[in-house]
Amino acid sequence: MKAPPKADEVPEIRPEQLMDADGFLFGFPSRFGVMAAQFKAFFDATTELWECQALAGKPAGIFWSTGFHGGGQELTALTAITQLAHHGMIFVPLGYTFGRGMFEMNEVKGGSSYGAGTFAADGSREPTELELQQAFHQGKYVAEIAKKLKNKPLSA
Repeated sequence: MKAPPKADEVPEIRPEQLMDADGFLFGFPSRFGVMAAQFKAFFDATTELWECQALAGKPAGIFWSTGFHGGGQELTALTAITQLAHHGMIFVPLGYTFGRGMFEMNEVKGGSSYGAGTFAADGSREPTELELQQAFHQGKYVAEIAKKLKNKPLSA
């Protein structure tokens, strides 16, 4: 796949650590229009959290990379939403909150109203400045939603 190996200093999260978060941004590469099997395996390992709906009500967004324009960016997003729904998480799409950057047609740009994205080509292409700005915007947007939800707990 030509992707570089994971850096040793990047920790791997365990499913039970998800309970500590106020919200999520899940990112993964696309394989044939769906999230990579490694990330699906991570969600498969969250059965205990699903059984007690420990993640229900937490906001979550998604972002991804695909090889090229026909690599299934929106299909990857749509199929990933099922994981969030089964856990009762609140899907927070990017929508068109990124403004003019959503309509950029003068350069290659991944992403959609479902979330930020990039085209990785054969694994050698780096995200553009515009793609990075979109991803940063999405992170800030989801964090703002998480903060609002945390500060307004549901009454019993």
